[in-house]
Amino acid sequence: MSKRLIHRRAVIQGLASSAGLMLSGCAETVPPTYGNLLRMGDLLTYKAHRLLLPAQALAREYERSDISAAAAIGTINPGNSAERAFNTEHGPVYERIFGDKFANWRLTVEGSVARPGAFSLEDMKRMPSRTQITRHTCEEGWSAIAEWTGVPLRTVLEACGIKPSARFIQFYAYDNGVGSIDMIDALHPQTILAYGMNGRDLPMGHGAPVRLRLETQLGAKSRKFLRRIVVLDEHDADTFQQIDRGWAWYMGI
Repeated sequence: MSKRLIHRRAVIQGLASSAGLMLSGCAETVPPTYGNLLRMGDLLTYKAHRLLLPAQALAREYERSDISAAAAIGTINPGNSAERAFNTEHGPVYERIFGDKFANWRLTVEGSVARPGAFSLEDMKRMPSRTQITRHTCEEGWSAIAEWTGVPLRTVLEACGIKPSARFIQFYAYDNGVGSIDMIDALHPQTILAYGMNGRDLPMGHGAPVRLRLETQLGAKSRKFLRRIVVLDEHDADTFQQIDRGWAWYMGI
């Protein structure tokens, strides 16, 4: 066996060992790894962040004078049947609720909670709100600073009674998108369900009526056009659409 092959195996075994040590030193939360070298690297990054960075450390916040033009890159209309991501079940629903200015929109919360619920836009606006001016860092290389207003995700989850066994939060959107985060990020004070942007209602281009704002990870994790939240005890890897195409599940910054 060549020295190069032996060295390569040693590196892989070392990564696996490091990830295992990190896993043993953390909580029971285990993100999806898909069992290959690329996913092993994701696991290593995730565990390193969780061990070395304070769980509630805040992302930098800016002044109103720092707000920049935040182009809605990749803008879609989930209610447009000509769009590639159009969902035949949920697209027509979005078209209707957009037409009535989201008066009949509801965000359902279910899964590992004591009191499953459905929240209207007005319900959410009556909850304690948070406004933050933060930098959106896109995985495609651009960034922009904007002001976001919404209700902390923690507030909504606690209203539904999070069960002690809960570990992950999964988000479903009208544009056929699915995403998930762990409970550490879900309870972070800057993780909000945003319904406002730069002092106005959230526009369609940025995910109206409500989108996730997750300031501790890259922009791809801040899922737009929310319709449903499911609290999970274990990660439902089969529903995540991008990890098997090379995207990392954890995009911490």
